[in-house]
Amino acid sequence: MTGEGMKRSVGLGLLMALACPLVLAAQGIPTAPAALPVDSLVKAANAAAAANTVAINFVWTLVAGFLVMFMQAGFAMVETGFTRAKNAAHTFAMNFMVYGIAMLAYWAIGFALQAGGIGPMATLGGFDKLNNEFALTIGGKPWGLFGHTGFFLTGVAYAAPVFFIGAVIYPIYANWTWGGGWLSQLGVNLGLGHGHVDFAGSSVVHMTGGVIALVGAWLLGPRRGKYNADGTANAIPGHNLPMALIGTFILCFGWFGFNPGSTLAGSDLRIGVIATNTMLAGAAGGVVAMLYMWSKFGKPDPSMMANGTLAGLVAITAPCAFVTAPSAVLIGGVAGVFVCVAVFFIDGKLRIDDPVGAISVHGVNGLWGILSLGLLADGTYGDGWNGVPGPVRGLFYGDASQFVAQLVGGLTNFVAVGAMAYAAYKVTDLVVGGHRVSAEVEELGLDLPEMGALAYPDTPEVSSAVILSESAAVSLGAGQLEPEPEAI
Repeated sequence: MTGEGMKRSVGLGLLMALACPLVLAAQGIPTAPAALPVDSLVKAANAAAAANTVAINFVWTLVAGFLVMFMQAGFAMVETGFTRAKNAAHTFAMNFMVYGIAMLAYWAIGFALQAGGIGPMATLGGFDKLNNEFALTIGGKPWGLFGHTGFFLTGVAYAAPVFFIGAVIYPIYANWTWGGGWLSQLGVNLGLGHGHVDFAGSSVVHMTGGVIALVGAWLLGPRRGKYNADGTANAIPGHNLPMALIGTFILCFGWFGFNPGSTLAGSDLRIGVIATNTMLAGAAGGVVAMLYMWSKFGKPDPSMMANGTLAGLVAITAPCAFVTAPSAVLIGGVAGVFVCVAVFFIDGKLRIDDPVGAISVHGVNGLWGILSLGLLADGTYGDGWNGVPGPVRGLFYGDASQFVAQLVGGLTNFVAVGAMAYAAYKVTDLVVGGHRVSAEVEELGLDLPEMGALAYPDTPEVSSAVILSESAAVSLGAGQLEPEPEAI
């Protein structure tokens, strides 16, 4: 390089050195010697990172919620496919309107009862106005019963993330488990593990629904023709198995929001474990149910493939964050057996008519789900859960008290939800003048009399029905049998 070139290079370097502070100052970036203290910069960076984490958590929770919303379409298809064609419009419309009615009931009352005393929500920004829990003090310790902040989302509408069920029954039990209520405090107050633990709802959502189905089916009584005079059961097959199986696939898809979304935090890296366990348990439930039916009856049963898959998903919902992949397969496989055994026991021994298997899928395997957590939680997750130091461990990993807490939660669900469901049935029975339609309407199908429209107007299933000239006996409770079966 020539001397002239050297001078030019040095000059350009000095010019750039002088220009850099001016450019940085124009961009709002402090530079020495006017730079902010290092600790202020660190605080600003941490605040920005925390804000971004909350934003990620909100987006993740919303996306998971959208997936759960889509599950209603799956339930509608499963239930409609498993019932008669003459009731298809009624069944689908019921599932459609349950979404709106339950949503409004939860908005008005349910959210406040469930989460009104939950306290700060750290993953969603630390909102701390949900801090009013009605509790009884027994033995010097608080035992929460229900929240009472946020009715109609008043005061929390911009900061917080079937009427009786959405407004009262589900929120009350959910408060006891998820809202800081007394079941969640069994660990702090009585030393029973981490209290009743249910990550995504095996008991809070599914067992609650199964118990309500049990009470409702028992009080309503079986369909005409379901049972013979000697007590034996007749099969009344669903009209559209492909619809039911497609609905099952939709539910499998939605479950990836249902379980992982219960972290309420997209920044929680446990999401991958939860999603994997969810997938494995559902697959194991479907395969094992198919093999069970094949070995027992010589043919695989498509309806049991669907219900076995759903049973596995229900069972893994409580322990999905706390167990290993092999345990998830075991939990799902056991659920696949349980659902098959339970369907035949409830149908044939208890003589309770459950057309879609809701009691077996959601009730029985909701209970199995919380108990499996009490057995197989491996101690790698849940440190500080429900205010108890250390991770969640089941009986097989050294904490028998956790299994006791799970038993208490299951028994409480059966008794309390069952009692509330019974009361709700009786109250609505008085209001609407009875839940059971006439024998003529039942024979014709609910679509025209109840909805005013047939699901399949070109090929109605009326040809399989006989319009009765006079009222036939209609069973009004469990154990009352029809004298003659309906033509199937």
